Amino acid sequence: MDLLTTIFVTFFAGMGAGLGTGFAGMSAAAVISPLLIHFLGIDPYMAVGIALSSDVLASAISAYTYGKHKNLDIKNGLIMMVSVLLFTVVGSYVSSLVPSATMGNFSVFMTFLLGIKFIVKPVMTTKESMSAVSAKKRAIQSVICGVLIGFICGFVGAGGGMMMLLILTSVLGYELKTAVGTSVFIMTFTALTGAFSHFAIGGLPDVTVWVLCIVFTLIWARIAAVFANKATPKTLNRITGVILVILGIVVMIF
Repeated sequence: MDLLTTIFVTFFAGMGAGLGTGFAGMSAAAVISPLLIHFLGIDPYMAVGIALSSDVLASAISAYTYGKHKNLDIKNGLIMMVSVLLFTVVGSYVSSLVPSATMGNFSVFMTFLLGIKFIVKPVMTTKESMSAVSAKKRAIQSVICGVLIGFICGFVGAGGGMMMLLILTSVLGYELKTAVGTSVFIMTFTALTGAFSHFAIGGLPDVTVWVLCIVFTLIWARIAAVFANKATPKTLNRITGVILVILGIVVMIF
């Protein structure tokens, strides 16, 4: 494998994944996996493992940045995370019992549509309106939505970050920055679980590709998260929408 080509591909894969994570809480797997498979010929299972491990630090640094700016709901994020993890396993089991179906484009298509949604109909919810919802009601909503997200992701095998962002903004009524912050917080742990299981089963991947993807994704996720927390809601909606549309189109092509 040519080193220059590897650096070039991992740089753009990491940039796309980092921007998607920092701005929209998107899973790096949606961007990194298809590019590694298409351009570097990496085994799909290994590509997903590399993408998930790249997601861990990128999501963690993004969650830290959003938390630092008070744009993170840790309490309800933890409640939702437990539900997501449990029902991802349930969804995976149910999926194994039904005939195979072509669902690989689910996450990509959802990314594209969500991008259009943020451009056409921005999320302008305020923190004041968020705080009007009782803690008990928010906790119950978090459990129910976590069950839904986990089951769909386990059954389909994709779309975790996008499902969380969509439900946090559209169903739970989160302000966009808090929704992204909470989403990347949850994704840190779900990606860690996924990466660990991939490498435990399939072994370690190509170290050069692995390290480069992690570093580039981490750098761009940090840049995006810092910018996102300083942007106005209207600007953030537009940037998030444009990035999701572009990433959706790029991944669909490959």
